[in-house]
Amino acid sequence: MNRLRGNRCYLAGAMEKDADNGVEWRQALQADLADLHICWLDPTNKPTIIGHETPETKRELIQARSACDYDAVRNIMRTIRCIDLRMTDISDFLIVNLDPDVPTFGTHEEIANANRQKKPIIVHLIGGKERTPLWLLAMLPHQLIFSTWEEVYRYLRHIAHDPVIDRLNRWYFFNFPRASTT
Repeated sequence: MNRLRGNRCYLAGAMEKDADNGVEWRQALQADLADLHICWLDPTNKPTIIGHETPETKRELIQARSACDYDAVRNIMRTIRCIDLRMTDISDFLIVNLDPDVPTFGTHEEIANANRQKKPIIVHLIGGKERTPLWLLAMLPHQLIFSTWEEVYRYLRHIAHDPVIDRLNRWYFFNFPRASTT
């Protein structure tokens, strides 16, 4: 049994203020959990032809903001925001990498968007769970907030494979009929 097989997971976390634009942790997580056969929705590697955040896009945004060309910034960011929020909409659950010391506005909107839909939102809190922002503790079940990646992996394997899980009023799985081959 693998409850997570084929589920879509959006990977939320800082990009703008992150040294590698948030690429490294997302790639490592996908590789480490490849055996779960999750469909990853990764904003650093979008399954679209628009809304990509490349080094060139980042330079354009920084230059436009520095030149006070806020219309240009808005035009670029509107598409990025729209695609990222759409990925949270179609995801089954989220994994969030959150550092309370790094400003990230998109991540908070993505969390709020998924939380309104009561999706499981698994948070890796850099510096430990005890640093969880108080507002986040009011939003999410604290059982979904973890101090280490190892705890996140262990929890996801528990959800995928253990016969009995605590659904936390978040985890619901559907048995869709398979398409006919005739």
